[in-house]
Amino acid sequence: MNHGKRVGIVGAGNVGATVAYSLAMLGSAHEVILRDNKIDVAKGKALDMSQAAAAVRSHTVVSVAEDMSQLTNCNVVVVTAGSPRLPGMSRDDLLMINANITKEVIQGIAKYSPNAIIIMVSNPLDAMTYVALKESGFERNRVIGMAGILDSSRMAAFIQEKLGYGGGQIRASVMGGHGDDMVPLPRYSTVAGVPLSDVLSEAEIEEIVHRTRHGGAEIVGHLKTGSAYYAPAKSTAIMCEAILKDTKQIHPCAVYLEGEYGFSDVVSGVPVMLGANGAEKIIEVTLDEKEKAMFARSCASVQSLINTLNANNFFKGAM
Repeated sequence: MNHGKRVGIVGAGNVGATVAYSLAMLGSAHEVILRDNKIDVAKGKALDMSQAAAAVRSHTVVSVAEDMSQLTNCNVVVVTAGSPRLPGMSRDDLLMINANITKEVIQGIAKYSPNAIIIMVSNPLDAMTYVALKESGFERNRVIGMAGILDSSRMAAFIQEKLGYGGGQIRASVMGGHGDDMVPLPRYSTVAGVPLSDVLSEAEIEEIVHRTRHGGAEIVGHLKTGSAYYAPAKSTAIMCEAILKDTKQIHPCAVYLEGEYGFSDVVSGVPVMLGANGAEKIIEVTLDEKEKAMFARSCASVQSLINTLNANNFFKGAM
């Protein structure tokens, strides 16, 4: 039974709009509400999507919040707002710009949709998820970053390209921060249940791992004027769907760690069970020494961003 589920989307650029379109096509939300500073553009996109929903007989209506105060009583709020990563710009360059945007957006969400589950998509992803958690004052299960599903999808696509078969049966596993220090896990990646190491050589796996780490930059290199949005948006919609339908599916997502994997007060990508209450359970997989070292390096790189925010007194006056 659908009890009028509402999804708010802050930032109706390529990623936000494509999340809205994906959700409208799936029909699991009653209403998708777009919030963007470019109100007329958002209105045009909302009308277009509502009509697409009507075409597939989905009952989802896409509307626009002209102000954050209209983003009320959402079950899920997706945040894609922020300055995009332009060619030659590091994820860190984005840090202060996007931290300030995120802070303002999160204050609005906490005020008008205090029971929402927040899905962060803005970069640098792990640090923005940390900012969202601290600024909202929400429990950690209700603030989740989208990265692992995207990174795993990229790895799976590269595996399929390399193999030339197995499409739809590939399970690739990626943990850690979203960035150059991500932790692809070939040991937990399979093709129809067959370990990756049985179908690819070590050199081929290494090449896939390298390509996965730089998957976003590869697309930016081609597009020149922007970054990826189809796969990021679909990955975000998959998370929304799991929460709206309370599926209890396990997906890699960025969450605040409190001792899991030996880390605390940092955000990193780990497998979590997604349901109506957000990240309801954190799954701790066994890592070997090499993987542990990679995960530690990944956490340290997110920690350095958090340290930069602290050094700039960013959290002064936060809850």
